[in-house]
Amino acid sequence: MAKNYSTIIENDTSASSISSVPALSIFSEIGASLDEQSPLLTNSTFDSSICSSTNGDSVYFEEPSATIASAAINLSNTILGTGMLAMPAALACVGLIPGMALILYAGITSGLGLYFLARCAGKVGGRNASFSSLSKLTWPKLGIFFDMAISIKCFGVAVSYLIILGDLMPQVVRSFFHHAEEIELLMDRRFWITLSIVTAVGPLSYLRKLDSLKYTSLIALIAVAYLVIIVLYHYISPNFPPPPPESIEYFHFSTKIFSQLPVFIFAFTCHQNIFSVHNELQDNSEKSIIKVIFSSIGSAAFIYELVAVLGYLSFGKDVLGNIILMYPQSHFVAYGRLAIVILVIFSYPLQAHPCRASIDKIMDHFHQKQPLQLQQVQDVVVINPAKRHLLVTTCIVVASYLVAITISQLDLVLSFVGSTGSTTISFILPGLFYLKLFKQDGWDWKRCVALFLIIYGFMVMSVCLTFNIKRLL
Repeated sequence: MAKNYSTIIENDTSASSISSVPALSIFSEIGASLDEQSPLLTNSTFDSSICSSTNGDSVYFEEPSATIASAAINLSNTILGTGMLAMPAALACVGLIPGMALILYAGITSGLGLYFLARCAGKVGGRNASFSSLSKLTWPKLGIFFDMAISIKCFGVAVSYLIILGDLMPQVVRSFFHHAEEIELLMDRRFWITLSIVTAVGPLSYLRKLDSLKYTSLIALIAVAYLVIIVLYHYISPNFPPPPPESIEYFHFSTKIFSQLPVFIFAFTCHQNIFSVHNELQDNSEKSIIKVIFSSIGSAAFIYELVAVLGYLSFGKDVLGNIILMYPQSHFVAYGRLAIVILVIFSYPLQAHPCRASIDKIMDHFHQKQPLQLQQVQDVVVINPAKRHLLVTTCIVVASYLVAITISQLDLVLSFVGSTGSTTISFILPGLFYLKLFKQDGWDWKRCVALFLIIYGFMVMSVCLTFNIKRLL
């Protein structure tokens, strides 16, 4: 049940500034607007309150408002990205049965990493959990490197979304307008990237809370459902005959499995947003978090299995890395490509949000400044200062835009980023944090699993980096 909260500072926005000294001395700086003897949190409600910091910027406080359903929708949309399109080709490289098993295995290991991070978030106290706050409780000197890995990973995925958007929109326009090729502007990928940044991607990226994206995430999941319908229709339709039997392999073991392993593993990466889920949930108990994780990972695994199996059975071992390119040109398929565009537009902010949070922590590290010591306030979400929020978000959007219009092939770069960043936040960090923060539990099965995730993460990173380096040679 949601709790009621009072304003940290009364409605008089002219309250005096807050010092960055420990929490007890905060009250002496606020002045008459808050009585030291009165309770900090009462039963009156608030939507948001603002206090003035020492540099004149504003810090916002929000009442946790996310529900289990909205959190699961956002987390599912973070998972269900463009990796879904590559699942049939990944399945073709390892065979039908091993491929189905790998999807389930990747989902289970990813879910375990999410669970460990969520349990560790409870050790932080309040609602200001992050990779940085956990690193301060475990390995303080390594916190900045953890945040750098997360920010680089999220930024790289965001750039890939813009590149996919720029590549697909000319095809979509060509499908709906017969003479579109004659208009050079409509065939220019840079035009569509620019238009999306100005009209949708940019504005959505400035939203402060992850829960604010629940409706756009729902639209994106509808786009995912449409893609599933395309795959299902072409599989059962008599107008599209199946491939020859020898093109379907139930088992296929080769060294290609190591190059395809990242597709299965990184398709479930959403760990950068689990702390926003924990901080913004009305009821962020362990039971509620488990429901969110199970719902998002379970639904993603089901969709991956469906698309991978039916896509592979439709085209056999000749299936391309992007399943949507295999289907014949039609308005039905064109709407599917448009659905992908919608998906990446609404998925971009879900990468910008954790990227911004990590950059904020890096900036705090260099400024040697704690965010007003307000982590001590329980059950209030501390939102970043307004000026910094605008500045960091603008830098992320502009930088990703410049990279996307300049470079069209980022597959190898993203492979390196995914092999390091995604593996780190999905397996290595959850295991390290859990081992450190729950050492009083002894070697129970959870800590044993956490150790396994650490070893597994380093193995995956080593193997993937080795094969990526070989691609360069």
